[in-house]
Amino acid sequence: MNEAPINVLDLDLPALTEQVKAWGQPAFRAKQLYRQLWVNQRESFDDMSDLPAPFRELLKETAAISTLRNLLVRRGDGGLTRKAVFALPGNETVEAVLMVYPGRATVCVSSQAGCPMGCTFCATAKLGFRQDLSPGDIAQQVLWAQRELAKVPNDLDSGAERHRVRGPGDVPERLTNVVYMGMGEPFNNYQNWRRSVDLLHDPAGFNFGARNFTVSTVGLVPGIVKLMDDPLQINLAISLHSADDAIRSDMMPVNRRYPIADLLDAVRAYTAKTHRRVSFEYVLIAGKNDDLHEARKLADMLLEKGKFPMHVNLIPLNPVVDSGMTRSSRDRVNEFRDYLENLGVPATVRIQRGKDIDAACGQLAGDLAKELAAAEG
Repeated sequence: MNEAPINVLDLDLPALTEQVKAWGQPAFRAKQLYRQLWVNQRESFDDMSDLPAPFRELLKETAAISTLRNLLVRRGDGGLTRKAVFALPGNETVEAVLMVYPGRATVCVSSQAGCPMGCTFCATAKLGFRQDLSPGDIAQQVLWAQRELAKVPNDLDSGAERHRVRGPGDVPERLTNVVYMGMGEPFNNYQNWRRSVDLLHDPAGFNFGARNFTVSTVGLVPGIVKLMDDPLQINLAISLHSADDAIRSDMMPVNRRYPIADLLDAVRAYTAKTHRRVSFEYVLIAGKNDDLHEARKLADMLLEKGKFPMHVNLIPLNPVVDSGMTRSSRDRVNEFRDYLENLGVPATVRIQRGKDIDAACGQLAGDLAKELAAAEG
């Protein structure tokens, strides 16, 4: 039985150097290979012309540039939003989304195939947990987005103007934000998502700024406590969605283990120690958590022990099939935002992207996994 190829994107430069020496190559080849992977972002060993041909052949036989296989890219919002679907070796699928705005570009990446957290408004939860992604496979989604971003200026249509992008000059050359908000709960795969940050942050490689990473959690308190001691200034977002324990527990089973009071205590401790602002994600669901009484409870809860650095992102629900939930009206969303603002809670409505390609928040579900399994089974 053949051994699985070595995923070279999983290896930082010291580890790659040891592996290159184990292949019988001089250590300096590791720096060449590392640069080709992270600076030049090559997708094939054949394209690494500064490596000797015999070494390239060895790499093709024993290694892989990520284990993700890009199945397709769906394009929406006039070319400004792109969702990639990747297959893992076992035919599970994960998705990443590139979103381009005037002067900035964000990629939303997955940390797991499926998700075990069971949030009722999220399509990924229907899959259950499938598997963790490795550090290199998480980082590979970012490298894909950077390559895809280079195509955007020459692949825009009139739909882009609705988002105030009127030409190539409005499209940045480089990603500005990486958010761990795709499929999976990053804190359930803590070591691997955090190692992916180090790989992407390395000044000798992709050189992405620490303050431009954001990790989102459903509220796993141990992960928040761990992150507050992290030397890198990684941003934190919390999926909150209700200020009422009963409502939140119904929507998010994790609340039964880490109720709102415990979660907020951890968040306040985090901001006190790091002095970094926390974002609260709040999906608005018609008749569930979107009236002004709920807004008042949310404001009272956040301000109960005094102000701390925070911001509320309001997200109109993107309906999930068979969930029985519908999105709040635009008027209700704006009313909710204005009410929070008047009470002293900073709040904005998130710009919606990717609805036409099922790439909007809560809609990543790995739809091709069954088709792949059937085709190859």
